[in-house]
Order: sequence, then C-alpha cells, then structure tokens
Amino acid sequence: MAVSVSQMLMRGLDELRFQPTAKRIRALRGDVVVVVADSTRAALVWEPRRVVPVYTLPVADVAAPMTASSAAAAPAVPVPLGDGDPVLDPRTGFGFHSCPGTALAIEVDGTALDGVAFRPDDPELADLVLLDFEAFDWLEEDEPVRGHPRDPFHRVDVRRSSRRVRMELDGVLIAESDRSMMLFETGLPLTRFYLPREDVRVAMTSTATRTWCAYKGEASYFTVEQAGEPGVDVAWSYERPLPDCPQIAGLVAFFQERLDVIVDGAPMVRPRTPWSEPA
Repeated sequence: MAVSVSQMLMRGLDELRFQPTAKRIRALRGDVVVVVADSTRAALVWEPRRVVPVYTLPVADVAAPMTASSAAAAPAVPVPLGDGDPVLDPRTGFGFHSCPGTALAIEVDGTALDGVAFRPDDPELADLVLLDFEAFDWLEEDEPVRGHPRDPFHRVDVRRSSRRVRMELDGVLIAESDRSMMLFETGLPLTRFYLPREDVRVAMTSTATRTWCAYKGEASYFTVEQAGEPGVDVAWSYERPLPDCPQIAGLVAFFQERLDVIVDGAPMVRPRTPWSEPA
C-alpha cells in the first residue's frame, strides 16, 4: 500500500525526533563573546508536536555550569497546519516541553539564565542537553544562524510561472498577475505567490512589523487599509533575501489564508495555517 510522504511525516510529529549534524555548533552570549558551548557532536531535536528544531549538544561540550531550574513552564501555543492535528507554534517558548525531562539553568558570566537548557529523559538522548535558541547567538561553523536552526529536511523551491493569479477580498481586486514567482516550501500546505509590485491593484502602507525566516531572511510588512482587520500586515516582501531565494527580492506576497485566490480561473480553497487570522 503506497504511503504519502507528507502524511507519514505528519504522523511522526507526535514523537521525540533527532538528527545528528556534522557541523560545528557554537552558542555565544553577550557583547563580549562568551562561548557557552562548542561542539562537533551536535544534533537537532524536535520535541513532540514541534515543527522547528533546537540544537542539542553533549553535556561535556557545554562549558558553562548547569544547575536545576526554578523557571515556570511556558504555555503551549497550539495552531492548525493543514488538516492534521494542531502543532506547536514556533512562538511557543522553549520553556514548554512536550516530553519528560529536567529543565536547567546555565550560569554565564556570573548570571544564571533560568530554564534555557533541558535534558530529556529519553535514553537515546541521555548525554545531550537541549539549548534555548533565543537565549544565545549561534554559529554553524563560522556562519551566524538567525531565526532558528535550519531543518535539513526542509526545502524551499522558487519557480517562475505564467499562470494567472488573481487575489480578491470581499469582491475587491487586490492583485492580479501572470508573472508570479511561486514558492513551494516543505511542510507548508499551500503555495506562496510572490508578485511584482506593479501588479498589486490597491494601495499598501508599510508597517513596523519585521519577521525573520531562517531560509528566506528578514521580511517587512504592508497593510491594505481598505481591507479592514484582515488587511493588517496581510502582505510582505523580502528586500534582501538570503542567497537561497534571490528570485523573490522586492516581490510582494499575500496571506492567501485571508483572501480569495483564483488561479487560471479556478478558485483555491483557503488553507488553515497559523496565519489564517491577523496576529
């Protein structure tokens, strides 16, 4: 019986997963660089229902002292992703753990960072400690990593398309183009359409919102005022994308979870994702 790979991967989300990496991983802290951890024996770990990994390193490769943590557990933020069970939004703090283990504090330069480390009880990970990505600056070899560790099983493909893409909101034409860049991203249950700005048919207002994607870079956002609440930060652009996605530089994408999208005359079903409602 044939198995859908995407469904197989989604079924695995309820498990504690790990993947060793051959990269040298370093965790740094502070304006004066304090190397908290340095390892060539690191791994990526996804706790159950997490879709974004964190680094885990051998305890022996963490230079800073670790002690028991008294930090309160962070709340879970479950969100829909397609038709499957809810997953944990990446905004769910590191302090929420979906597997048994021990939370730890790390002492850095005389300051105790409470709850920034976690040792799972799982015997496969017995000698490893998970570290909070947000608490440190990170290097893979000599390259800085922002947003979160990159998933080696995650891929972003961009393809030029002449399909006619039309976007409407409550019957109002928002954008229409037959020269989009279509972005296909592993795990995302929809295709993103990046359009030339001259193919956007409504006025957009820049906002102060900025987000960082580990695969695409820093995004700046736009609001379509006439669209009301669904139009708040409904569009974004990567002005200087990372080298992985140069084709989308300066183009505009919309959360089609909040719009009506018609491709070559065929309406698309609005997908369920964490961005279906304005933040």
